Amino acid sequence: MTIANYSIVQSGNGWTIDHDGTLEGDYLTKEAAFEAAAVAASNSIKQGYGVEIRVQARAPGETNVGGPP
Repeated sequence: MTIANYSIVQSGNGWTIDHDGTLEGDYLTKEAAFEAAAVAASNSIKQGYGVEIRVQARAPGETNVGGPP
């Protein structure tokens, strides 16, 4: 079974999606990146892939949605 992997990772002052090793998008918050990854993952499911979405835990000083304090 093929798995499409989506990881939400910090990029500069924002967030991006690492999709199977390719960085995609530029988002202000971790939450916004997650929502975009969920849409992409839904499309992958429709194509017959399994999906995995990973999000880092909140870092010290980071807001709950991953935006700037």
